[in-house]
Amino acid sequence: MHMSDALISPAVGSTLWVISAGTIAYCSSKIGKESDERKTPMMGVLGAFIFAAQMINFSIPLTGSSGHLGGGLLLAILLGPHAAFLTISSVLVIQALFFADGGLIALGCNIFNLGFFPAFIGYPLIYKPLVNKKSGVSPIVPAAVIAAIISLQMGAFAVVLETVASGISELPFTTFISLMQPIHLAIGLVEGVVTAAVISFVYKARPDLIRTPFSPATTSGYPVRNIALFFLVVTILTGGVLSWFASKAPDGLEWSISKVTGKEELKGPEHGIYAAVSKLQDKIAILPDYSFRNTDETVINHANFTSKLSTEEKSRLGKSTSGLVGGAMTLALSMLVGFFLRKKTLQTSKIKP
Repeated sequence: MHMSDALISPAVGSTLWVISAGTIAYCSSKIGKESDERKTPMMGVLGAFIFAAQMINFSIPLTGSSGHLGGGLLLAILLGPHAAFLTISSVLVIQALFFADGGLIALGCNIFNLGFFPAFIGYPLIYKPLVNKKSGVSPIVPAAVIAAIISLQMGAFAVVLETVASGISELPFTTFISLMQPIHLAIGLVEGVVTAAVISFVYKARPDLIRTPFSPATTSGYPVRNIALFFLVVTILTGGVLSWFASKAPDGLEWSISKVTGKEELKGPEHGIYAAVSKLQDKIAILPDYSFRNTDETVINHANFTSKLSTEEKSRLGKSTSGLVGGAMTLALSMLVGFFLRKKTLQTSKIKP
């Protein structure tokens, strides 16, 4: 559900940039008041995990479409809504800047759509009440599925509103929404099941890491570093190997657009701010669309490293490189954010009498 700049007007894009930036500032202030030292490494590892997980598109049967994990709800359950929003923002920034996944004008929209709804609606207003005063793993599954579906439905609806409000594409509201909502219902169901599986695993391994009212106030179970190491290993396997087998079918947004317009991809205006931003993104992106540039392949071939590889093998090498590099960059950025906010908190506490 990463929006491209072709869907968004500068006015709508800048408005959502301001809203998302304000939300990031608000979340930063909230995180700065917390003192949980476990949060910084978990933000980094979980951010890397979500980056890798979003590379795995799964097919939606009978539609010709695909979807991928959003990850906002999973992050909110494990980190709390404020750290979750900061972490998913880090993922989307890395994707847009270095992998050209999602437009720069649309970046504020993508952060808001994929971060705000699961972190501040799906988690506190749907998931938490459904597990309140209940114990064990049993309430996690239905709560996660329902919260994921509703969060994704709201995100998909926001995409439609932002696109129609921009008025630069040929996507009528009624037709567009009649395609976006059903396909993201199916994607939300899968996301809910995956989220429930991951949360159930963490709950059994370390109950106090699950931020729900029924979590035991204990530190028993596996050390946090073991949980973090598990996610790190899964991230490496997912980004480095499982990404090879991702569905090549268009995702829910691309599929909906193609059904309305008959085009696989919409192109935005090729002048003004659109041209400038596109040129900037092209320069910054080191692995656009999670693959090597032609120049990169030429350099590698001259080094006789992949000269005998097939196109499919080069594609897999590009995806593996993207998964590992992107995961490492997200890990570093998320941890840097958490470390900076924690250091700021410690400095503030020392100044106070």
